[in-house]
Amino acid sequence: MTDRLPDAVILDKLAARLAAASQREWHVEGDLVRGPGTVGVTLGEDHAGDPAHLDLNFVLNLERPDTTTLTDCVVGYGGTVEESVDRAIGTWLDTTGSAVFELLVQDGSFAGHFGADDPRGFPGWHLIHGGIVGWGSGQEREAVQLWALDHPLAPALAPVLTKDLELTGGQLVGLKIVFGGREGSEAAEVRVNGEAHETASAALAELDWPRPKDDLSYARTFLLLVHTSPG
Repeated sequence: MTDRLPDAVILDKLAARLAAASQREWHVEGDLVRGPGTVGVTLGEDHAGDPAHLDLNFVLNLERPDTTTLTDCVVGYGGTVEESVDRAIGTWLDTTGSAVFELLVQDGSFAGHFGADDPRGFPGWHLIHGGIVGWGSGQEREAVQLWALDHPLAPALAPVLTKDLELTGGQLVGLKIVFGGREGSEAAEVRVNGEAHETASAALAELDWPRPKDDLSYARTFLLLVHTSPG
């Protein structure tokens, strides 16, 4: 198996891509990428054994990482490890990154906002919906992505997530959603703050998204939930 890129190389790539995506300064500082204000990104340890797999932590306040970190993971693909890592970073930025950037600027330029009572949102939470990225092969490679654009995932998953989210006691929750495949070979995963949620993943698998007969089609998005106070 090809070796993973050195952490220093991955951090340099992250800094350049974060700066380009946000139009703000990001730079490598030791073992993290520091952004504007108190924001930073750290790279998790290689626990998957896959050089194209990255564990990335968006830290909203580097002085309080224990309570302000959004943990995520992403896998890229390509002809080389470097291409795969570049694609992984791009996918992460287009989904998770867009939601976090929007949380910081609050002007709708990076992601969409849905109120707690919006039928497309998540009851009891303000939703910042990151981009929906698709990939696959064949003529139907965009099928799942296009379906996700027309079928809001937050209200579909809320019934099996609400109780558990309330129990976390957190004011900010990140949901990574990845699903797709082909007929007879499909995958569906929901992660809450980096941890797999089996019930929500099963609910996602039950939705009527397309399962192409011969082609491959996948989609990924990231939902950032901000708790709203009653009344």
